[in-house]
This record gives sequence, C-alpha cells and structure tokens, in this order.
Amino acid sequence: MTDALELDALWEDFHRVVNMTSQELAAWLRVSDADEFSEPLPEHAGDPTGQHVLAILQKRRTDLTDEDIEVMYEVVDTVSAEVDVENEPEAEDTPRRHRLMSLGHDPLKP
Repeated sequence: MTDALELDALWEDFHRVVNMTSQELAAWLRVSDADEFSEPLPEHAGDPTGQHVLAILQKRRTDLTDEDIEVMYEVVDTVSAEVDVENEPEAEDTPRRHRLMSLGHDPLKP
C-alpha cells in the first residue's frame, strides 16, 4: 500500500490531470461507445480504464483500493506523457483528444 504522503500527492496529481467531472466523463464514455445501431448500457460504456476513472471520481480518498491506486498512477503517467501544458493539442487533433478524454482529460478544457 502507498504511504499517506505519497497517496496525498497521487490524489492531487490525479485530480489535476483528470479535468473532466464525473458527469462529463460518463457522458463522453456513452457517446464514444455509441454507434448508429446501438448504445451500451450506461454502466458498461467506454473502455475499462475510463470506467475505472469514473468510479474513482465518485470515491473518497479513504475508500481507494490498491487497484484504484494503480489506475490513478497509470492515468497520471499517461496524461502527463501526452500533454505538454504549454502546448495543448489543437482542436484538429481529434483522435488524440478523444483518447485523452476517455481517461478524463479534455485538453481543450481551460
């Protein structure tokens, strides 16, 4: 298990890189998974990591599991590696933006 100081830092980093609310992320996961013929049930929309991020957003820090902590590290590392704070992607970079949004980070959101 992660010590308290490390968990506090991870919690802050996670909520810094995940700049979408749980409602915004849930809506995005439903939209991104829908096609013209079907739409999954809301609780099954999106990829597993996106669903896990959504679940973490709805938890208190004291309720985190070891698996939650692993996903938080993965999301912080992935978003940090793809996002240059001073050079956010242009709106035309749709695939990259959608990939980041599935992790809860909208690069076009202020």
